[in-house]
Amino acid sequence: MAKNNLFVFFMSSSLCFAVLLLFPDVMFAAASDVAQAYTGKEWRGLAYLSAALAVGLACLGSAFAVARIGSAGLGAISEKPELTGRVLVFLGLAEGIAIYGLIIAIMILNKL
Repeated sequence: MAKNNLFVFFMSSSLCFAVLLLFPDVMFAAASDVAQAYTGKEWRGLAYLSAALAVGLACLGSAFAVARIGSAGLGAISEKPELTGRVLVFLGLAEGIAIYGLIIAIMILNKL
């Protein structure tokens, strides 16, 4: 479990570092300067990146949750078959995380 947490930490920190390197003026500019300097077309690339990150990270989180719940659920169902409905509900809740990421990406892209 510690290796997974370390991997997630390094991936997220490297992603933040890459965003800071790619968009230094957007990250460190004052809010009023950003509002005056960028009209809309300059934000398009950042919007696409944000939408991709929303879907990608939500799907990764959902896959992790479905894998954990699915394996534990199969073990529970093999011992008590009457738990099938409950396990399916928990799997559906875990799958909903990916749908939330897709909805956020659609909301971001509708602002363009």
